[in-house]
Amino acid sequence: MSFSVGIVGLPNAGKSTLFNALLRRQIADTANYPFCTIEPNKGIVEVPDGRLPVLAEIVKTNQIVPAAVEFVDIAGLVKGASEGEGLGNKFLANIREVAIIVHVVRFFTDDNVLHVNQRVSPKDDVEIIHAELILADLQTLEKQKEPRVSASKEEKWRWQAIEKLKTQLNQGKLARQVELTIDEQATVRDLFLLTAKPELFVANLDEAQFGEREDVLKNLPFQPILGLSAKLEEQLASFSEEEKLEYLAGFGENQAGLDRLISQAYDQLGLMSFLTAGEKEVRAWTVEKGSTALTAAGVIHTDFQKGFVKAATVSFEDFVQYRGWEGAREVGKVRLEGRDYRMRDGDIVEFKINLAS
Repeated sequence: MSFSVGIVGLPNAGKSTLFNALLRRQIADTANYPFCTIEPNKGIVEVPDGRLPVLAEIVKTNQIVPAAVEFVDIAGLVKGASEGEGLGNKFLANIREVAIIVHVVRFFTDDNVLHVNQRVSPKDDVEIIHAELILADLQTLEKQKEPRVSASKEEKWRWQAIEKLKTQLNQGKLARQVELTIDEQATVRDLFLLTAKPELFVANLDEAQFGEREDVLKNLPFQPILGLSAKLEEQLASFSEEEKLEYLAGFGENQAGLDRLISQAYDQLGLMSFLTAGEKEVRAWTVEKGSTALTAAGVIHTDFQKGFVKAATVSFEDFVQYRGWEGAREVGKVRLEGRDYRMRDGDIVEFKINLAS
């Protein structure tokens, strides 16, 4: 499974500014003209997790390794991208490779930053992007061939799904809004339709709008949406943690917009973290929600999966309350789970393995 998040939007919506803030350094060019981003910039971003320093204090280690997600800064799409306008085909291919779309929508007004359509209209901007993604998906669907009369039931389900998708995408629906049976869904996953991907909207606000964000963002036709100021987030990246929290408190926030974005994207990817805690390090490991203990063991090392015996598991709350493994064991809070145990977010685990031949 791809764990990458693609940042998309119209040119000059603030995608590269947001990306620079995410990486805490200037990687993407933020020049004030369309198509300044040609090759997609990629960066690995730490997932905020306040549990890790708490565990590190308990087990007395300075080594903390958080979970991570890859963000990809994809150049701005324009009307006609599905037909090659701008650098459309190349950019659509970049979107196809990511697991979730973060759609940056321009709300801010700034006469010094050109708008590709000469006016700021969030609803129209979203519709332009969606229209191009729909057209690209329709091109994919039109290339599919009707099955033979003697086709298998899976091939027939696939064609039924394709027909439904073509009809409803032509009516302006996104693929993820089309009702398909479970069997139909399974047969068209390999098409990697752009509008089937999860989408998280980011309203890029100016500072004044950010102060009134609840009013600015209410009753919008596109959801879920997160309001932040990419320019402000870029500035906050140079603040100390204390300065950042003090500044955000003035807006009624206790967490930077970037941290909220990363956590929400991680969640929408269907991911969660289990934790390991020892004197060597405290670490968050990424697995898909619903993963078994055997799968989680393999994330650490394939040998852990091959030699899996049991998973000693304790909740984060119990680990903290009883001050570590020893205290949790003394009160019976450490469980020995088998390979089919379904991992929970925040489980702290020690895998018991046997690699003897």
